[in-house]
Amino acid sequence: MKFFIIGNADHPELEPLLHRVERRADELGVSLVFEPPLATKAGRDSAEPEEIEADIALVLALGGDGTLLRAARLAAPRGIPVLGCNLGRLGFLTMVSEDELEAAMSMVASGDYALEKRIALRIRVVPNGSNGPAERSFYAINDAVIHKSGFARLIGLRVLADDDEVGHYSADGIILATATGSTAYSLSAGGPIVSPTMEGIVATPISPHTLAVRPVVFSGDTRISVELLSGDHDLQLTVDGQPGCRLSVGDRVEVARSSHPVGLVRLPEHSFFTVLRRKLRWGDVREHPTPPSGGDEEEPAC
Repeated sequence: MKFFIIGNADHPELEPLLHRVERRADELGVSLVFEPPLATKAGRDSAEPEEIEADIALVLALGGDGTLLRAARLAAPRGIPVLGCNLGRLGFLTMVSEDELEAAMSMVASGDYALEKRIALRIRVVPNGSNGPAERSFYAINDAVIHKSGFARLIGLRVLADDDEVGHYSADGIILATATGSTAYSLSAGGPIVSPTMEGIVATPISPHTLAVRPVVFSGDTRISVELLSGDHDLQLTVDGQPGCRLSVGDRVEVARSSHPVGLVRLPEHSFFTVLRRKLRWGDVREHPTPPSGGDEEEPAC
């Protein structure tokens, strides 16, 4: 069995964690391959992420949600599962903490885990006119966001579902999110929390100009098209929180289910709603300790 290790090389606690990973891998008889920035710290075999071989059983992401998303974008098209270890503050997508990592590696090596297949998105940008740039494609695990990169001015959007017009939106933008991404930017913009294994796409307007516009959950088989009707300059597509490309009035952004779902390792006692309660303090406030009188509430442990 072979694991591929991806991580945030700038994290101050990464190097000692890598040594712990190496020791447990040796105990389990697991081979390790590191991406180049980590290989210099670990002194082991390295490979570029794009060169991940078919014999890799697991991609282990050491960092926060951004690191896990980067790992998943590389692993999902190859059908390789991903396990995230949180080195950040929240790490909602990362499954285990540093203290749980060795035990998690043992569970994976023994097959004592569940694999969650989650929908991902294929985004296609169709430019307006023949003189513009060629069509561009992107792959998203969380979301695709159409927004203004400059002043907070309204954008005119026409949204269609399988060529059936949903409506015209005047808003700061729109978020098209998977169930995985429903707890990210979409949630902050007022979108619903969607169970992660649900194969749906959430369309959440950003600060819409009318109360009649609300988030909509579409079937995962729906092709959603967003036509840019107005917005002047500085229109932008952002994919999983990273710059995608600039957009222009008249462009069309098409979002549909990708043929490459994401496989995330889910360990016993780490259900989706357990993570919600622990990291987002989801549920009745009576379940959580009351802060001392006159004091500030402590930060949640992640």
